[in-house]
Amino acid sequence: MNIQIKNIVILILFICLKGYSQMDQYAYKSILPEITDTWHAISLPDEMFSNVSPNLSDIRIFGITNKKDTIEAPYLLRLKAEKKTFNKIPFTILNTSYNEKGTYITMEIPTKQAINQIHLDFEQSNFDWLITLEGTQDRKEWYTIKEDYRILSIKNELTDYQFTTIRFPNTQYHYFRILIKDTKKPVLQSANVTRYEVKEANYKEYDIERLNIQNPKGIKKTIIDVNLKTPVPVSYIGVEVQETFDYYRPISIRYMVDSIQIQQGSWKPRYKELGSGVLNSIEGNIFTNTSTIAQKFRLEIDNHDNQPLKINKVIVKGYQHELVARFTNPGTYYLVYGNDKMRKPSYDLNYVSANIPEEMTTLIPEARQTIDHEEPIVAEPLFTNKIWLWGIMSIVILLLGGFTLSMMKKK
Repeated sequence: MNIQIKNIVILILFICLKGYSQMDQYAYKSILPEITDTWHAISLPDEMFSNVSPNLSDIRIFGITNKKDTIEAPYLLRLKAEKKTFNKIPFTILNTSYNEKGTYITMEIPTKQAINQIHLDFEQSNFDWLITLEGTQDRKEWYTIKEDYRILSIKNELTDYQFTTIRFPNTQYHYFRILIKDTKKPVLQSANVTRYEVKEANYKEYDIERLNIQNPKGIKKTIIDVNLKTPVPVSYIGVEVQETFDYYRPISIRYMVDSIQIQQGSWKPRYKELGSGVLNSIEGNIFTNTSTIAQKFRLEIDNHDNQPLKINKVIVKGYQHELVARFTNPGTYYLVYGNDKMRKPSYDLNYVSANIPEEMTTLIPEARQTIDHEEPIVAEPLFTNKIWLWGIMSIVILLLGGFTLSMMKKK
């Protein structure tokens, strides 16, 4: 009798779930073009980012086989971000000398490796120096690598900023000499010599729908509101400044997460910190951050007691997003998304990815479709129709009653 009751429960659950496929748990789907290989890259369209979870956990690839079975294809999410490597190169500071031209720091590189960066740390905390960098193989004839290169340090109650890294093309010399052009002798605390290599990111630039630049009176700030056409993953914001004179302004970057109603008919946007830095005339005014899906941004530049800067342009970019998917069964496949309750999937590919080929065909999903969510015909009456509910309860009562009577007869 216990087995009979168990079978009834299983039957009820089966009826409730019948006709409810995995794909019905999501809001949108896009057909993937014909699958021709085991491995394919799938380019994620911009339109999908307004309907996915912020951490992209609800993306799935479902396939429908010829037998109408639903299968799931595993994938890896790849952001085409830059890849940076720093290789420290051994060196020795041979001597530090001083004359009317300035201070000379001579370094020896014992290896034959090319270098492209020298980072310097000084005891002084406030300076603005021009330097010349030279190289030689025999310390007899010196060749200029960088001339009038600017390094800077500002430290006060408002900020703490340093730019003391000399960057130059890959260069191979046995000796390097740095001339710091200043009447005061600097005190070098430490130095690092590196070979810096970077694989550039694949960025996609987004169109700005509205750019509003304000300089409100009384707050000594420039406020820049940037609205994109649609929510997209942003990882790069650049600011082009018209001014040619030297400037140094702290900047904060935030993105709008939602709006709150402060009074009837009035809404106030709520922002979250995305990044901060310094807008300056020395380095490129490019600010990178963790890829974040957003549509509206606010940049605030602290002008202190200075006149506001003239902003020519704001550039917004994001890493190209793609899926690397494995297809092992023939069928019609869909890119599916739109369910913020879904957890990030766990596939074997997350742990064993050595066999993924470097080259593969990229698929472009077709236009987005809305997934219809029809209420299951059988499942609904089980919970809302009293006739079905009383019928099931009657069957269970009869079975339990029969079981009880049989036990009493045995006694």
